[in-house]
Amino acid sequence: MLFNSLTFVVFFAVVLTLHNLPFKWQFKKFNLLLASYLFYAAWNPPFVLLLWLSTLVDWFVARALYAEQRQGRRRALLAVSVAINLGVLGFFKYGEFMLTNWQEMLAAFGIDFQPAEWSIILPIGISFYTFQTMAYSLDIYLRRAKPARSFLDFALFVTFFPQLVAGPIVRPTHLIPQFATPRVATRDQLVWGLALVTLGLFEKVVIADGALAPVSDVVFGADKPLVFVDAWLGVLAFSGQIFCDFAGYSTTAIGVALCLGFSLPNNFQFPYAAIGFSDFWRRWHISLSSWLRDYLYVPLGGNRKGNWRTYANLMTTMLLGGLWHGASWTFVAWGGLHGLYLAAERWLRTRFSHAGFVNSLVFKIAAGLLTYLLINVSWVFFRARDFGTAGRLLKSMFGLADNGVMLVPAIGVLLTSVVMTTLVATHWFMRERSLEGLVEKSPWWLVSSVWGLMVFLIFITQGSGDAFIYFQF
Repeated sequence: MLFNSLTFVVFFAVVLTLHNLPFKWQFKKFNLLLASYLFYAAWNPPFVLLLWLSTLVDWFVARALYAEQRQGRRRALLAVSVAINLGVLGFFKYGEFMLTNWQEMLAAFGIDFQPAEWSIILPIGISFYTFQTMAYSLDIYLRRAKPARSFLDFALFVTFFPQLVAGPIVRPTHLIPQFATPRVATRDQLVWGLALVTLGLFEKVVIADGALAPVSDVVFGADKPLVFVDAWLGVLAFSGQIFCDFAGYSTTAIGVALCLGFSLPNNFQFPYAAIGFSDFWRRWHISLSSWLRDYLYVPLGGNRKGNWRTYANLMTTMLLGGLWHGASWTFVAWGGLHGLYLAAERWLRTRFSHAGFVNSLVFKIAAGLLTYLLINVSWVFFRARDFGTAGRLLKSMFGLADNGVMLVPAIGVLLTSVVMTTLVATHWFMRERSLEGLVEKSPWWLVSSVWGLMVFLIFITQGSGDAFIYFQF
């Protein structure tokens, strides 16, 4: 069930109505749980069984972890949770990838291995809810939190439909306590929630799908070298598409939850105004980057064991972060590039952090533009279907391709240029601001006009009802 569909509009209207009727809180939570299962089952009903498996395993493991004092048994219990969660994730998401690489490795030794055709469907959102439930077990193991008192509250935490399939990845300490007491949105929360839903759908339907996807698809689908301008336009279009698609989902999810009286964490903070790559990852997919930091980078040693160990931890974290996004070596390369970026930035900071020019406006602007340039280079590997496509496009971007062709029509050039200039300028304008603060300072007629314009553009845009990009992760 897609946010950008009439089916969801009807579904959400029914859920919201039932949530605001004078039922007991326990009944309302049960209703939200059933709605969440229905929301997920709309894609493939049997995969609800995986949600149940993850819910039951982590519920019982966490309770046993909290009661157990012997460290050996606690480690064994945690291993059960991690093994089952990562085992399910590995089978469904990485099974074909591992099988294909095994086949290619055997072929390199002259062994002709022909496995049966892989026909396992990837459950939607499995990476998101797997990390969310694992965080619960890890927090109990590390004594950061206590187990939920109510199984219903925990089950709802695992399956809460606004953020179930594409995040934000919510920490148990943030969401589970919200289910303990009755919650219904206030008038201000409802209005702000609906405004966020409108903004999120505008980003997805109008900008990502309507304005930018056509140019991105043409450029990344090309099987020949392109002219310099077309290559860059396609990559810039994808940088805007991936942001508006994913931030659009997160914004819609936060808005939907707020309409029900619940708070979800912000997942984006104008990342294309980042000055440096550590700043970028504090602004992009915040719930994942903080998860990787707290549950992978810090346990590996973080920056506490010397420079070389720090660089190795950064690279390991980002390589695994890249693999989290998809079962392809191109995603690993994307993560590896960001690992190199972060390591290089850290090395430069240790040597030039006290230099006077670092705090100058000119340096910050130059550093921000360089950051955005290199982020776009990394997006090539994220979007390209294989390394051949990525290499061909990179050559075109840096003027190394011969006989490049022009594929982007004039209207695509104009639209991409206007949209991306506006998007990046908006990020820089909002870099130290918040959307809430901006709305509070703006006159009501301006806010109403912008809101009405977004609604109008959503309705007139002839969208294809495309799924959100991060559904595949």
